[in-house]
Amino acid sequence: MDRHSPYALVADDDTLIRMDACEILKEAGFRCHDAATAEQAVELLGRFGQNIQLLFTDVSMPPGKMTGFQLARHCAQNWPHIGILVASGGPPPGPGDMPDGALFISKPFTADVVREHLMKILPEGQRPEPLENGAD
Repeated sequence: MDRHSPYALVADDDTLIRMDACEILKEAGFRCHDAATAEQAVELLGRFGQNIQLLFTDVSMPPGKMTGFQLARHCAQNWPHIGILVASGGPPPGPGDMPDGALFISKPFTADVVREHLMKILPEGQRPEPLENGAD
């Protein structure tokens, strides 16, 4: 991975899941920012949003006041270039929970499931090189 690799932002209150998601994304060619709350993620988006290509967020992130769905909608509204992947161990989202174009994955997730969803979310030409090479 080089200094030209795109950034992903991982937001999850569970440290181990956050670390696992970052590792999966690093293997796919991203550099990662991470946040334990949606509020921290919003702060990072404000600072680095123009350089972030992917938001990977959990739905429930206590003790914050903002959910992952709210974070996803905020991101889509303010940084429409960012692909959004929402994960949860709970029920799938209902109508209007997620912004257009965002994808949902169930927890626990595997690296293969994440990579498959990344291929759907990121247009050709915007995928990190390891992800492009692994697409065969």
